[in-house]
Amino acid sequence: MREMADKDSPAQPSGTVAVNGRAAAGEVGVTGGHAAGHRSAKDHPGGAAAEGKAVNGKVAKRDSDEIVAEIERTRQNLARTIDTLADRVSPSSNMRRLREQVAEQMAKPEVQLAALAVGLAVTGIVILRIWGRRRA
Repeated sequence: MREMADKDSPAQPSGTVAVNGRAAAGEVGVTGGHAAGHRSAKDHPGGAAAEGKAVNGKVAKRDSDEIVAEIERTRQNLARTIDTLADRVSPSSNMRRLREQVAEQMAKPEVQLAALAVGLAVTGIVILRIWGRRRA
């Protein structure tokens, strides 16, 4: 029968941990604490305070409202990220951005002059071809 470790007892090393089917050098399993490779309470936001342990000589406990608020912030950040990704891959959004970029470039005077020059050149070539066919 396995003994359950007390939550507040120190971690006891119990051997190596397999990583991708091989024993990891220097890694040990842990009894009574977190397994190797997992983050402990002090690595998480709120640290030891989340588990009610002593922090700077005072016992602190994370309030459930604080946890709910953190979950809600995380949910909102995730939703914002998903919306951003969906916008980036949407064909209609890409076309809208392209139209906006073209309109922005066409507002520049140097681009307008270049477009006018190209238009005049095309018109001149068309007139010369029509005139050349009528003469022949």
